Amino acid sequence: MRAMRGLYRILCGAEAFVAGSFLLLMVVLIFLGGVARMLGMPLNWTTDLATCLFAWGCFLAADVAWRSNSMMSIDVLVDRLPARLRAGIRLLNHALIIAFLLYLIVAGFYLAWVSRIRTFQGMPGVSYSWVTASLPSCALLLLVTTIRHIRAAWRGEQVASRAVDVV
Repeated sequence: MRAMRGLYRILCGAEAFVAGSFLLLMVVLIFLGGVARMLGMPLNWTTDLATCLFAWGCFLAADVAWRSNSMMSIDVLVDRLPARLRAGIRLLNHALIIAFLLYLIVAGFYLAWVSRIRTFQGMPGVSYSWVTASLPSCALLLLVTTIRHIRAAWRGEQVASRAVDVV
C-alpha cells in the first residue's frame, strides 16, 4: 500500500509538471507564431499545437487544483450551517460531480472516436482526437481525485482549502 501511495505521489508531481509545461509551451508557441507571421513567414502549425497543449494543460491543471482543494468555491451560506448538514451538502456536491464526470468520460470518448478522422488544418495527418481525448482522460483523473475526496471525508480527514478569499 505504501508503494502505491509513493507511485501516486510521483504521478501527481508529474501531472503538475506536465500541466505547467504544456501551458508555458503554449504561450511560447503562440508568441513564436505571431512573430513569424509578422516577419512574413507564418507557422500555421503553432496555433494547432498550442490548441492541443491548451486543452491538455487546462484539464490536467484542473485535476491538480482539485486535488489540492484549490478550486473556487462559494460557501458563504454553507459555512453557516451545522457541521452534519454541511457534510451532507458536501457529499451531495461530490455525487453531482461524479455524475458529471462519468458523463464527460462517456461523451468524451465518443467525441474522440468521431473526431479521429478530422485533422488539424496546419498539421495534416495529425488527428484532432489528440485534443478531444484530453476531456475523457482528464475527467478520469478528476474522478479518481473526487473519490479520494469522498474517502477522506468518510474517514474524517479534513483537507484544508488553499483557495484564497477574494471578498
